[in-house]
Amino acid sequence: MVQAGDFKNGLTVEMEGNIYTIIEFQHVKPGKGSPFVRTKLKNIKSGGVVEKTFRPTEKLPQAHIERAEYQYLYRDGDLYNFMETTTFEQVTLGADSVGDALKFVKENEMVKLCSHNGQVFAIEPPLFVELAITETEPGVKGDTATGATKPATVETGATVYVPLFVNQEDVIKIDTRTGEYLSRV
Repeated sequence: MVQAGDFKNGLTVEMEGNIYTIIEFQHVKPGKGSPFVRTKLKNIKSGGVVEKTFRPTEKLPQAHIERAEYQYLYRDGDLYNFMETTTFEQVTLGADSVGDALKFVKENEMVKLCSHNGQVFAIEPPLFVELAITETEPGVKGDTATGATKPATVETGATVYVPLFVNQEDVIKIDTRTGEYLSRV
């Protein structure tokens, strides 16, 4: 159990049958009345953000999130298959629980599966990936001073906006959190 007076950013707690991560917190001591803790909580499963206030002595159970390294094996229709590389245990997840988490991940790459009480609720891809461009318009020589971008399709099928000098079959580095182009490799 965690007291509201001991909240920290990034702490995960259970509340009302859901799991929340504390995004922001602020201890408030008004001139009149009792102190309170104002928080912004993000629902881990749905992604929604809630603002809630607590008395500093209120207690919430702390949620223990397990993050385990798994290898993304393959996609079979609406099912995605993963394998734990030491025990060779395989896990199959549906498209609804995977969402857009794998749009920059190739087969056989490592990802982290986040679970609570044995139930997987999120997939964390690697922070940066290197992918080849399969389709884009050819670059125009000398047109690099404007900072303009063009759409490019990478080998996983996702679309990324890249500078005009990047060509088809170039390998680029992408930030998976934002989906932004970082550099050519």
